[in-house]
Amino acid sequence: MTERATLSTIDGKPTLRFERRLRHAPAKVWRAITEPAELTHWFPTSVEAELRPGAPMRFTFPDEAVVDGTWTGEVLEVDPPKVFMFRWDEDVLRFELIPDGDGCRLVFTQTIGGGWLGKLGAGRNAAGWDECLAALEARLDGETLPESDNWLSRAERYIDEFGLGEGTVTETKDGFKLHFVRDLVWKPPAEAWAFLAEDSPVKDEPPLPATNDHAPPGRVIVADAPHVLEYEWLADGSPAGTVRWAFESDPQLGVRVELTQTIPTALADTVAESLAMWHVHLECFFAGLHGENRCPWPADRVTELTKHYS
Repeated sequence: MTERATLSTIDGKPTLRFERRLRHAPAKVWRAITEPAELTHWFPTSVEAELRPGAPMRFTFPDEAVVDGTWTGEVLEVDPPKVFMFRWDEDVLRFELIPDGDGCRLVFTQTIGGGWLGKLGAGRNAAGWDECLAALEARLDGETLPESDNWLSRAERYIDEFGLGEGTVTETKDGFKLHFVRDLVWKPPAEAWAFLAEDSPVKDEPPLPATNDHAPPGRVIVADAPHVLEYEWLADGSPAGTVRWAFESDPQLGVRVELTQTIPTALADTVAESLAMWHVHLECFFAGLHGENRCPWPADRVTELTKHYS
């Protein structure tokens, strides 16, 4: 049995899997995972549904949630007290209860929709479901789950384990293009831009949080708040390529940042370290956006990742 989520690809779709051993009979757990009044104690939204295949479902986030609105779904399978499966927007959630002594094992999977964009959110989903399942266990035990303060570290660990922070490099006719895409966990583009620009207008020079020493900044080419910042970077005082930050938002799949850097062929030997620098830069940006300052610069992490990318 695994306490940590795993991510695999099943029928071409990314799928998170969780397993928990519960000290309660399947009938009791069944009520907790299917009855709307019980779901309110641990599920991230309120749920409206009838327990019959084909029944429509409504999922409404609480007012304080970072996600807005009401989402829809459909009941797909009801086999009490064994299997409950339903569609939630583009995802499919499946709960299976397996008798185990005086309790049962819960196997929970989330098949993530939305293609590669949906997969970007697997780290935050895994960390979120860990909290939800802990709240479910507490509810079954008649306890109240203490408020957690380690969501960020758990999400970052999953992002690292699942390879969701990895950069890619492609060859171009002029050299190389480095590319990163990271989920920002529903932070609005305006908030991400304000953090990147230090709440100041961007003019001729890029703001410090958008730069690092490995790609000395030159003049700004594009400053289209709150979506695109692009600037030249310099080698030996002359323009060598560009760095581009872009913030994109999807109402169902979340907010993401895409970062690209172009590197000329003559500087091919810098590619691995550049990948490492931007990888760490985005880790620090993500942490800072969620309230954790990562100063001083984690040079050891850059060294570790340079070896990885090499």
